Amino acid sequence: MKVIITDCDHENIDIETKVLSDAGIEFKLTCARTEDEVIEQCAGADIFIVQYANISEKVMKALPELKYVVRYGVGVDTVDLKAAAEYGIQVGNVPDYGMNEVADHALALLLMMLRKTDQMNRFTKTTGWDYTQAIPIRRFSEQTVGVVGLGRIGRNFAEKAAALGFRVIGYDPMVNQGERIGNAEAVSFQELLKQSDAVSLHCPADGNQNLFDMEAFRVMKDSAVIVNAARGGIINEEDLDRALKEKVIAGAALDCMKSEPMMPDSSIFENENLIVTPHMAWYSEEAAMELKRKAAEEAVRFAKGEAIHYPVNRIEGGRYHE
Repeated sequence: MKVIITDCDHENIDIETKVLSDAGIEFKLTCARTEDEVIEQCAGADIFIVQYANISEKVMKALPELKYVVRYGVGVDTVDLKAAAEYGIQVGNVPDYGMNEVADHALALLLMMLRKTDQMNRFTKTTGWDYTQAIPIRRFSEQTVGVVGLGRIGRNFAEKAAALGFRVIGYDPMVNQGERIGNAEAVSFQELLKQSDAVSLHCPADGNQNLFDMEAFRVMKDSAVIVNAARGGIINEEDLDRALKEKVIAGAALDCMKSEPMMPDSSIFENENLIVTPHMAWYSEEAAMELKRKAAEEAVRFAKGEAIHYPVNRIEGGRYHE
């Protein structure tokens, strides 16, 4: 089988080269991201390893040899899953890389807001030496952190937050209220909004678009902060901008936004109580290497007719084996 890495912004593909070459699999790297680029540059491939390329129905229809698409990362937003089912194309991802990194980054953002370190760093450098500008700051053990999404990363985050003394509650539609999932007590979404001093999002984008809108912000404490290191679009950014300006909530930290990169002249960036990082929560050198290796290994498994480890869909008569 032939593998094409449609696109990637990695420094090199040394890891993928070793994994695929050791397995005796033919492959090449292209720079295709749009539908037309993928169709033009990637014809003849049985397997795609993709980062940002748009694998739409148009692409699937135009490339009849395509059997399997594996994405560098967790989300598969750029792959048309409905069309994949129609055309019998298996889709996979790498859901378990960088779990520590994302949880660590979300926790770091949360701590920056609760301890007001970003605010005081800027104030001290530009204005003066005065801790009272940070008043009030509360002890972690007296605060409640709400975790939205109790999957791998959400549970990892909850464990770390609990270790710092926070009371941790969580909401997940797949978990019964009152149940304990690791370090988090499951509650309803409304209870999480009401009780939390800080909220951290670890849920998928699918089914959760605009979950946090002005209605949700108005239920939260006006002293509460929110962190999104999950997916863009879960927070309605226009409503968040308004909520920050009107002091409906106290602050927000975003590692992902609905449209990336967000333009620096966006009105939401006017808020001093907003922290933004450039979709980097997943990153460490170790996580990047793990992601590249696991994506390539999945391509090898599929090419050899073996069971892939991370199927996103189930294709009847496809190459995925139970």
